[in-house]
Amino acid sequence: MQSLDLDVLCDAREWASAGHRVNLLTVIETFGSAPRPIGSMLAIRDDGRVSGSVSGGCVEDDLILRATRGEYALLPQRLTYGVTKDEATRFGLPCGGTLELVCEPLLEIKWIDELLAACATHQRVTRRLDMQSGVVSLHTDQQAVELKFDGATLRSVFGPRWRLLIIGAGQLSQILAAMATPLGYAVFVCDPRDTYANAWDATLGSYLPGMPDDVVREMNCDQHTAIAAVTHDPKLDDMALLEALRSDAFYVGALGSRANQSKRRERLALFDLSAQQIARLHGPIGLHIGSRTPAEIAVSILAEITKVKNGC
Repeated sequence: MQSLDLDVLCDAREWASAGHRVNLLTVIETFGSAPRPIGSMLAIRDDGRVSGSVSGGCVEDDLILRATRGEYALLPQRLTYGVTKDEATRFGLPCGGTLELVCEPLLEIKWIDELLAACATHQRVTRRLDMQSGVVSLHTDQQAVELKFDGATLRSVFGPRWRLLIIGAGQLSQILAAMATPLGYAVFVCDPRDTYANAWDATLGSYLPGMPDDVVREMNCDQHTAIAAVTHDPKLDDMALLEALRSDAFYVGALGSRANQSKRRERLALFDLSAQQIARLHGPIGLHIGSRTPAEIAVSILAEITKVKNGC
């Protein structure tokens, strides 16, 4: 499973290849309340079929109507909805919100193939759209994470902007990996146990050989990295945590009951970890939602990771 913005591009490419006129719309700015975040994408073809979303409701109804009437220009243009309170109400933008979009005609699709190929190898790609000419260029940039628009150029980022390292390759890890990919994570898994490593589905994420502490150290975990230790084997999970809690990873969590987590914290305190570092550990891992099954636990883990990532 790939990220939702890549799904939009796949649909747009298919429609354009079939001879349809296609327009891509990207949210570049929001003011006040807005239903979709910056970077959200929508593809509209000439018969009104859509993929993705930039708002929902009346804004998209208007965008679709303009597409079916052939009203969009042959060069990229900037669109604004909700300038006045009456217009915000008309288009369903709450609290007087304003939505700004870049609308571009899809006149050439070669760049989509190149972008998808790069993202398939876990590369992060910056797409630059020249507003005056409509020319698109691609640039590999592992540091870029945010959309930027200066009026002349739209720079949008595709590919994984975050990393998730999972310690353990069992059933929970497989479900967790499948769910993380659409959220924009490049997934990596480490499990030195041969029976688990040999059964790992490589389509779900990259397998990293080695012991967990070595893998965490070699990954150079930064502020865009989350680490989830879910083997339920303290010999493996604790090895990873000793390095993870020293790293810059924005999230570190470990599977286990409250009683087991208390014992784990006691064990970690025996090593060269400060109280502040140990306090970074999310354990039991995940938001408390009464999870029982592996799928429910995966949902709770990703919900907590998302909460921390978003600063909530």
